[in-house]
Amino acid sequence: MSTATPQVRKTIAVTMFLLLAAIVALVGRIAWVQFVEGRQLTEKSRTQLRDSKLLQSPRGTIYDRGGRELAISSLRKSLYVNPREFNKEPAAMAARLAPILDMKVETVRDRLLAGGSFVWLKRTLEPEAAQKIVDLIKAENIRGLNFIEESKRYYPNDGLAAQVLGFVGTDDVGLSGIEMALDKTIKGELVKQAVDTDSYGIPILRSSVMFKPVKQGKSVYLTIDSAIQFIVEQSLDKVMARTQARGATVIIMNPRNGEVLAMASRPGFDPNRFYRYGAGEWKNRAVSVIYEPGSTFKAVVAAAALQEKAIGINERFVDKGYIEVSGRRIKNWSGDSYGTVPLADVIKNSINTSFVQIGLRLGAERLNNYARAFGFGQATDIELPGEEEGLLFKSQDMRDSDVATMAIGQSIAVTPLQLLTAVAAIANDGVLVKPYIIKEVYNADGSLASATPTQRVRQVISPETAKLLTGLMEKVISEGGGKRAAVKGYRFAGKTGTAERLKESGGGYEAGRYIASFVGFGPTEDPQVAALVVIDDPVGAYYGGEIAAPVFGEIMNQVMRYLTIRPHNAAELASVPAARPSQPAPAKQPVAPAVKPGPGKVAVPNVLGRSMRDAGDILTGAGLVFVPAGSGVAVRQTVPPNSVVNPGTEVTVYFEPR
Repeated sequence: MSTATPQVRKTIAVTMFLLLAAIVALVGRIAWVQFVEGRQLTEKSRTQLRDSKLLQSPRGTIYDRGGRELAISSLRKSLYVNPREFNKEPAAMAARLAPILDMKVETVRDRLLAGGSFVWLKRTLEPEAAQKIVDLIKAENIRGLNFIEESKRYYPNDGLAAQVLGFVGTDDVGLSGIEMALDKTIKGELVKQAVDTDSYGIPILRSSVMFKPVKQGKSVYLTIDSAIQFIVEQSLDKVMARTQARGATVIIMNPRNGEVLAMASRPGFDPNRFYRYGAGEWKNRAVSVIYEPGSTFKAVVAAAALQEKAIGINERFVDKGYIEVSGRRIKNWSGDSYGTVPLADVIKNSINTSFVQIGLRLGAERLNNYARAFGFGQATDIELPGEEEGLLFKSQDMRDSDVATMAIGQSIAVTPLQLLTAVAAIANDGVLVKPYIIKEVYNADGSLASATPTQRVRQVISPETAKLLTGLMEKVISEGGGKRAAVKGYRFAGKTGTAERLKESGGGYEAGRYIASFVGFGPTEDPQVAALVVIDDPVGAYYGGEIAAPVFGEIMNQVMRYLTIRPHNAAELASVPAARPSQPAPAKQPVAPAVKPGPGKVAVPNVLGRSMRDAGDILTGAGLVFVPAGSGVAVRQTVPPNSVVNPGTEVTVYFEPR
């Protein structure tokens, strides 16, 4: 056997040394990278190869006082493009996508051509449009088009209480109404979603397809009763069509605790499609419009004068049909002269000359002090955005002519809510309470977060004065200019109002333009509701007793029956036809499925022909996930009736207008 030469052994030794040195160097480098530079390199890699997107989990639900849904959130697919990954000719594909997305071809093309790795094409698609896109992606083998699920706000009752609820913008930000006022409260959590990408910014394994919400926002219960709201809005629509008015407002309040039971404005809008309307339709006229109250303010003047004993209940006033104050002649609204009349007739017939005398007896300081005590000249601080404060003179700046005009409801500007709150104090034994519209707020786990208590502001007039004035105001309806506001079977008190319309630019009145109104409460023996009707710039008849009082009576006739308030005169009530349902009939129980599901399964109910609210109640009650699309009545559901599925299965229901 031959032995290795010294040269060979030397070569082997050098090779082993170099190999060992290489291994030591490699191990050292690995150790350096792992233990010294590891954290820095990991962060660098994560920064280069991972993107993120902040997304909002669903907003909390808004309910009426009885738990009926007024605003709900559901997940919708939002479409985005990664221009780096997109593999189709942009102009041709834009022409295919634009009709599905209801967008301009040029807009879609520009977004497909944009740089970067993430560009929104359209947010919160309707399920039908999203499915068409999914089918197109599969059929054309399109790369670069993907979805992220986002929360979309729905209003299942369409325009009901629209100005109260407001609406939510594309980025889940409340832009008006309760949605704006409580945006931070009902907004869901802001969630960061990670997106793993390659070195070109292209998502790896479609890591960004789904967004999983973490925690829903707090839910809110309003004081609004959707049945009463429905009654109000039906009546408003009819009077708008009948009078061709520029606008109208109705508010109904519980005078005992300040809860707003209904608040509606016209013109209205559908918050599901808020972008089709303008600021005029979005505006909540109940809190955001000021006007001269006219004769409805005389109730406040009479309250102050009776409380201050500036007038007596048996006092008589002389009316010549006009009165001169500081060189200004003020006439009665009717142009008539009533002669010598008792106080009851002064209020019943709304005699201007007598109220001027009453105002002058009170004087500027006392008249202004009572106006402020009743809440005028300051916001009520109700939980709604855009509330106006109204306008009041400063006492030291008032001349006798200013006192005279203020006493008949001119030279003062109020919001409808201020006026109703003041008259509600008369109904509430002289106690002014703060109006509110948020009843309760609940945490996501169902626990109570907060509840709004009744807030007593002040005792403005004594209970005795309030009762005395209530009796006088009752004659306005039973004998005076408010007869058309009568509620058969019940005793109500009220006051008519007609005022010239202020110029929106300020400085004077619009010639021949008026605001008609009626305010009242009842039943007078124990007032449960107070209501105000304001009709802005009607065509034709414009007196409050002619066009606003009948709306009040129509609404109150239905509300009394809805609230099952015992009538004062049952015999008279027996001759009145039964009130029709004030809102769509409650959901009927779904017909039992023809098939019996096995253990752990559920049968899908048939909701075709149902309203959105009813369909939601039925499907969620069956343990399924309800996904609404459109508005109106159900015309199609993605999972056929009587199908046997797992609990939690998503059922999309498509709705179309009736």
